Amino acid sequence: MSALRLGSLNTAAAPLRPIVLAMAVLLVACGQGDKKAEAPAKAGGGMPAPEVGVVVATPGDIGLVTELPGRLEASRIAEVRARAAGILQRRLFKEGSDVKAGQPLFAIDAAPYQATYQSSQAQVLRAQAAVTRTTEVAKRYEPLVAANAISKQDYADAVAARVQAEADLAVAKAAVQTAKISLDYAAVTAPISGRIGRALVTEGALVGQGEATPLAVVQQINPMYVNFTQSASDALRLRRAMEAGTLKRAGNGDAASVRIVLEDGSTYAQPGKLLFSDLTVDTTTGQITLRAEVPNPKGDLLPGLYVRVQIEQAQASNAIAVPQQAVTRGESGNTLTVVGEGGKLEKRQVKITAGQNNRWIVTEGLKAGEQVMVDGFQKLQMLPPGTPVKAVPWQPPGQAPAPAASAAAPAPAPKQ
Repeated sequence: MSALRLGSLNTAAAPLRPIVLAMAVLLVACGQGDKKAEAPAKAGGGMPAPEVGVVVATPGDIGLVTELPGRLEASRIAEVRARAAGILQRRLFKEGSDVKAGQPLFAIDAAPYQATYQSSQAQVLRAQAAVTRTTEVAKRYEPLVAANAISKQDYADAVAARVQAEADLAVAKAAVQTAKISLDYAAVTAPISGRIGRALVTEGALVGQGEATPLAVVQQINPMYVNFTQSASDALRLRRAMEAGTLKRAGNGDAASVRIVLEDGSTYAQPGKLLFSDLTVDTTTGQITLRAEVPNPKGDLLPGLYVRVQIEQAQASNAIAVPQQAVTRGESGNTLTVVGEGGKLEKRQVKITAGQNNRWIVTEGLKAGEQVMVDGFQKLQMLPPGTPVKAVPWQPPGQAPAPAASAAAPAPAPKQ
């Protein structure tokens, strides 16, 4: 009876054996699949290193450019004035045009001066005749006084008359020259070459009566002068740095390079040169005045125009320019972050000389070829300290990113 029951149980469990075996195979396969999935993660080393933007430190001679406010001024200015009194008859130029030195500009009534000139010429002829007559008398008296035919007093009077006649001739010639000058003043000419403005008087006006009446203004605008000011303390600091050898003078001799930035932000094409730096400091502002000369062949620059002057007075030798956002400035000094081997970050104390074009000029604390971190500081705030990073070339905002070389090895070519 018991044998019959055991046989019946084995017969009932026989159909369940394939199902149990299949479930066991599935469980083993899932376990192996999980191990295979974990293998790549372990081989990859976890999350990839965060990317940070860097620039490569490249030392060289960097010009220190200072931007200062300035105003343009004509290199030569001449006021045209009436030096002869009379009625203005004609204007002989076009307002706003270019004129040459000696070119006629105005015509004043010259009739009175012409008459005076002719009268003085007649006086010269009369004086010359008197000189001729007294000279002949003196010559005739000379042998007679030797023969005691005339008195010595008569001969002395004849010689004195000749000398007085010669003096009258000299006075008459001077009067002719004076009359000629007054006659020439009736024709008003340009004292210099340049551009003339509007006429300050019109035809029919009485000019030169009692004072030299202003008629027009001629300005020479090629080249132009630009006058600008600089803080006396900055100029003194710059001079001391050059004397100490930290900086060297830019350009040849004392001529510093100058660029003009117009009101619309554009840079004038023609460079200029520094002419001089004033020795006197303005007691109210603490500024010193500087003057530069700028070519203006096309007349684009106008007198009185407000501009910004970019002047390169010195150069920093073996210096490195880094973006300003890479440097942290504080009371303890200036620091930046360098990406070393293996993506390790290192804080570095640096010395800054000046700043320009959104960059700091670093003279100490960096070596050639080092990678300075510029972008990616916010990423590191979410990661543990000491996390290695991946350095990629940094591009300023608004520029297309440069193609960065991958640090990983190239993938093998697929088999054919």
